[in-house]
Amino acid sequence: MTLYGTKIKSDIVFPLDLTQKTEIRYEAELSSKVPTELKQSITCGFPLYWAHGRNVYFYSDREFDGSDMEQPWCYEVEDVVTFYWVGGEDTIYYELGEKGDANLLGFWFVHLLLPLYMTLEGKYDFLHAGAVEVDGRPIFFIAPSMGGKSTMTDYFIKQGHTLVSDDKVPTFIQDGKFMAVGSHPYHRPYRKFEELGYRVENFTTAFKPIHAFYQLEGVEVDADISISEIKGFAKFDVLLPNYLYMFSWLKPQRLKYLSQMLNIIRVFHVKVPWDMERLGEVHDVICEHSENIKNSLTSSNL
Repeated sequence: MTLYGTKIKSDIVFPLDLTQKTEIRYEAELSSKVPTELKQSITCGFPLYWAHGRNVYFYSDREFDGSDMEQPWCYEVEDVVTFYWVGGEDTIYYELGEKGDANLLGFWFVHLLLPLYMTLEGKYDFLHAGAVEVDGRPIFFIAPSMGGKSTMTDYFIKQGHTLVSDDKVPTFIQDGKFMAVGSHPYHRPYRKFEELGYRVENFTTAFKPIHAFYQLEGVEVDADISISEIKGFAKFDVLLPNYLYMFSWLKPQRLKYLSQMLNIIRVFHVKVPWDMERLGEVHDVICEHSENIKNSLTSSNL
């Protein structure tokens, strides 16, 4: 199976169709054979968050002030599954809890564990966004929780646009460009606990440069649809809260990465009437705007 541009060998079969053909950047393994010494090396931790109706805990063998080679890690979803790995290694181990099964393992591994693991291993920088392609160019939708990001992503998918990511978008730098990586071919338009949603057939097959960010703001149903550019430090205010896994030791490199990104990629604010019947209008306005950006960039390079 391929997830987040990573070919994964697993000793358990998920009830998911992850056979899509996509570009591969890394390889990893998921194994139930947890080394005893790895389990015994875990000595300290803390409650990480409450998610999908469950307590989640995070552990290591030292204070949480860095991510080092050979450092042991443990991510526990209470009563469901516990994951283990060692810094710098490509194998992730799992141990099912009393309420765990292949369905729940698949959800937690795909949706939450892998992005965290890849962040700590320095493989990607993740943004909390929905992402689709417009004429082959990835655009990102950004909004607070319940702010319309999933609804907008879902509408674009249903209009035939290629899905890049439903919720967590991996990014990396290649030849001075910030690339978007496909996450997985599932989309959750309505956020049910511990479900990945429905499978999307039209899923991205390659890493591509990020074209633009669109911050969504819901407005009155009869308001005008408008797009305005966000400039200066205000761009940081938009993107920084959507930068996932902001551990304290990652902050300096994160700010540098984000600064470089925002020097290249433009950020726009979209006023979206809070009316499902007008999503078609919003779709057309964003697509036309995206095309105009492309044309303006092409003209500036002549």
